[in-house]
Amino acid sequence: MQGCRTLWRADEMMISGVVKEIEFVNKYAFGVDIGGTTIKLGLFDGEGNILDKWEIPTSKSVDGTQILPDIAVAIEVKLQEKEIEKSEVIGVGVGVPGPVDSKGTIYGADNLGWGVFNVAEILSSLISLPVKVGNDANVAAFGEMWKGGGEGYNNLVMVTLGTGVGGGIIVGGNIVSGYAGGGGEVGHIHIEDGEEEPCGCGNYGCLEQYASATGIVRLAKRRLMKDDAPSRLRSRKLSAKSVFDAVKAGDEVAMEIADEFGRYLGKGLAVIASVVNPEVFVIGGGVSKAGEILFDYIRPYFLKYAYRVCKDTKFVLATLANDAGICGAAGLILNNDK
Repeated sequence: MQGCRTLWRADEMMISGVVKEIEFVNKYAFGVDIGGTTIKLGLFDGEGNILDKWEIPTSKSVDGTQILPDIAVAIEVKLQEKEIEKSEVIGVGVGVPGPVDSKGTIYGADNLGWGVFNVAEILSSLISLPVKVGNDANVAAFGEMWKGGGEGYNNLVMVTLGTGVGGGIIVGGNIVSGYAGGGGEVGHIHIEDGEEEPCGCGNYGCLEQYASATGIVRLAKRRLMKDDAPSRLRSRKLSAKSVFDAVKAGDEVAMEIADEFGRYLGKGLAVIASVVNPEVFVIGGGVSKAGEILFDYIRPYFLKYAYRVCKDTKFVLATLANDAGICGAAGLILNNDK
C-alpha cells in the first residue's frame, strides 16, 4: 500500500551462520466516528498514520438499524479498493455518541434512535473483524493523547466546547468510562444553583449551560439585557466566535462575558482536577478556535478553586480537529494490539 509502513517479524531466527527467514507483515486498522449527520471513517497503518479517510451519511431511519450495516459495507468497499486482505487488518475501532461499557454495549443514543445493544458484537458479526467501541468524546480524548495536543501525557482530560460540553478522561493511558459508560460527562457537572432554564439533559445549572458555544451566547444575551453599556456585540449576530472576536478587539462588555465563562469553566475544571489530577487539560471543539486567549479567562479561576497539588495542571489546545474521533477509534485497536 502507498504510504504504509511495514512492520518486521522474525518468524524463524537461527544464529551461528544459519539464514534467517524474515516476513513482512502489513498491519492495518479502521477508525470510525459515528455522528448524527455523518459517519467519519479512516484507514490507518500499524503506526497510526492515516492512509485514507472518508465520510458516509448517517442513516437514522428505522431507529438507526442501517447504520452498522452501512459501516460494514463502507469498510468492505475500502478493503477491495486498496486490495487489502482481512487477515492484514487488526480490527475496527468505533466511537459512538452515547454511554458505552467496556464490552461494547451502548446504553442509548437518542440522536441515532438507538436503544441498548452490543455495538461491538453486531458490527463484528457483519464485518468478520474484531471491533472495539467507546464513547465518542472518550475516544476523541484518546486520539488527542495518542497523536494530538496531549501527546506525551498519560493522564489528561479533554474538554470539547461545542454545541454542548463533552469530555474524556484518560488515567494511566486508559479511558475512564465508568460502570455504564457515563464517565467523562463533564458537561453535566452541576455548577450553578438557581438556574431556571433546563439543560438538555433535564437538569438545571450544568456546566454545559455556561461553557458551551450555546452557553456563551446565553451569557451574552443576559449581559446585554442587564444595561445599555456600549458594545460591538449589539450590532452583530451573537455567537461564541463573535464574543471572542469582540474580546480580542478590547470590547469591555465582551470581556465581562468571557470572564463569566472563564469562572464557570475554571471552577468546573478545578472540580475535575481534584478527582483525577490530570497532567493536562486538552481543550477542543468549535469554541477552542478562539485560541489561547481562552486560557487567559479559564486559568485564573482554575487556580483560585483548584486543590494545591493540582494547580500546576497544564492547558493546551486540541490539534486533531475532526480527525480526533477516527484517530482515537483506531488507537483503541492499535494500542491494544501492542
